[in-house]
Amino acid sequence: MPVSVRPKTGIKPKDNNLLSALPAEVFDRLLPNLKPVSMPLGKVLYEPGVELEHVYFPVPGCIVSMLYVMADGASAEIAVVGDEGMVGIALFMGGDTTPSRALVQSAGQAYQLKGSELKKEFERHSGFQHLLLRYTQALITQMSQTAVCNRHHSVEQQLCRWLLLSLDRLSTNELTMTQELIANMLGVRREGVTEAAGKLQAQGLISYSRGRITILDRPGLEKQVCECYAVVKKEYDRLLPLKMSGSNAPAIVSH
Repeated sequence: MPVSVRPKTGIKPKDNNLLSALPAEVFDRLLPNLKPVSMPLGKVLYEPGVELEHVYFPVPGCIVSMLYVMADGASAEIAVVGDEGMVGIALFMGGDTTPSRALVQSAGQAYQLKGSELKKEFERHSGFQHLLLRYTQALITQMSQTAVCNRHHSVEQQLCRWLLLSLDRLSTNELTMTQELIANMLGVRREGVTEAAGKLQAQGLISYSRGRITILDRPGLEKQVCECYAVVKKEYDRLLPLKMSGSNAPAIVSH
């Protein structure tokens, strides 16, 4: 069972890049309704087909994985969301439900907002609409590129992409994740992840032990990764007013 994490007292709404980029009047109206919540590892925020009631704005260190779950229980990650965005776009897109599952990948905190409050402000302010629609376009790019990556690139390249996307949303160079969970995220066999992680470790790019991955050489990972990582990051930087947070997110290296 995941251990419950109490919200840190030092977090504030503008630690999330979307909330920080809101027009002042929109932020002031939403602020009383933003509730800080714990996001323990493994917490499910929503399940496929279930009507969404809230949206979540993660703050630095918290990462939510969006997974597509098959009828036989197999799953594959289609996107990750950190402090650059929000979880629950179906609420303002008019769908109210989604075929994916949202699962906390890295424990932390987030701000929760009732879906009704989000919809009311979305319909009221065009600036808020444009911000959320640009974010949605960036998220769709990530989903599309993930599908291409999973089809055309090696498990090693997929692992590099996954590590870098996760690292961009963390304030440290360490991730806590078992090989089995990574395999579930990537939709590949555990043996494939074991082999890929072993190659990266042998090259001195990562250190992996007992479910803890430490990134030793980020530039080396960027040389190994396929073009999918750069495509996604450039689109986020182009569409959103603030770059993805964290000192771990440098300029893109062209391939």
